[in-house]
Amino acid sequence: MGKDIELAILFADVVGSTRLFEVMGDVRARDMVATCIDVMREATEQHNGTLIKTIGDEVMSTFPTADDALNAAGQMQKQITAHTELRVDGQPVAIRIGCHFGSVVLENRDVFGASVHTANRMTSQAKAGQIITTSATVERLSPEWRASVRQIDVAVIRGQGGEVALYEVLWQTEDVTSMLPSIALNGREARRPRRLRLSVQTTEVVLDEQHPHVAIGRADDNDIVIRGNLISRLHARIEFSRNRFTLTDQSTNGTFVKISGEEEAFVRRDSMPIKGEGLIGLGRIPDRDSPLTIHFVCEDS
Repeated sequence: MGKDIELAILFADVVGSTRLFEVMGDVRARDMVATCIDVMREATEQHNGTLIKTIGDEVMSTFPTADDALNAAGQMQKQITAHTELRVDGQPVAIRIGCHFGSVVLENRDVFGASVHTANRMTSQAKAGQIITTSATVERLSPEWRASVRQIDVAVIRGQGGEVALYEVLWQTEDVTSMLPSIALNGREARRPRRLRLSVQTTEVVLDEQHPHVAIGRADDNDIVIRGNLISRLHARIEFSRNRFTLTDQSTNGTFVKISGEEEAFVRRDSMPIKGEGLIGLGRIPDRDSPLTIHFVCEDS
C-alpha cells in the first residue's frame, strides 16, 4: 500500500537529443546522453535526493526539501554546461529542468500523483539551460534561494482548474548578481527603505517592509478590488523586495503604467519596477480622471 508524503519532484532532460543522434551518429550520441544522465544522477545523490527512474534522455528524482532540489538542479546545469566532452559543433549540450514541491504517493520505489504531473509540466515549460519551478516550491525555499527566483509567466495545468505561476531559478552567478540591490561604497544601502502609496476611488493601500505585497483585481479577495470588463480576477501584484517595488502582471489584457516624466509602459505576464509617481491602468491606458485608474506615489521613509 502506498504512503503519502511531501517531496520535491524534479525532472531533467537533454534538449534536442534527436538532433544529437542525427549529427553525431547513434554510438557517440548515446554515449553523450549517458554522460548527461551520469551528471544528473551524481547531482541527485550528492544533494540528498533519490533517483526514481531514467526514461531515455530524462531523469526523475525526488528530494526531501526544496533547497536540496535546487542545489542539485543548479549543479546539473553548471556541470553539463562546463563539461568539455558535452559539445556539438562547438556548442555545449543543454538540459532543461522542472521542479515542484507537493504531496505524492510513494509506492514500490516510485512516486505518483498530481504533483508529479505538475513537476513534469514545469520541465515542458523550460527552455534550454533553464530551471522552472512553482510557487509551492518557492514558498519552501531558504532566503538565499528565494532571492534567486523570479516569476516569468503563468500556465494552465490540466486537472488543476486554474493558472499556476511559473518561476525561473537564476542558477548562473552573473544572473543572481544582477538581481542584487546596489550597495554604496561605505557598506550602507544606496537607498533608504521606502513605502508605496496606492489609491483608487475611496481605497488607499500602503506597501512597506511590514506590508510588502498587494494583490489587485476584480475578485473580492484582492487587497485592491477594481471591477471592469478588461480586468482579470487576479490582475496584478506589487511587491516590496530588496528595497524596491515591482509590479507583476498576471492578466489576460495586461497592465499599463505611466510613471511621471517617462514614456508609458505596457506589461503582460511580466514584471517592471515601480518608482516615483504615476498611474496604473488595468487592461486599458490609465486616465487620470477614471475611477478605474490607480494613482501611486513612492515616498522616502
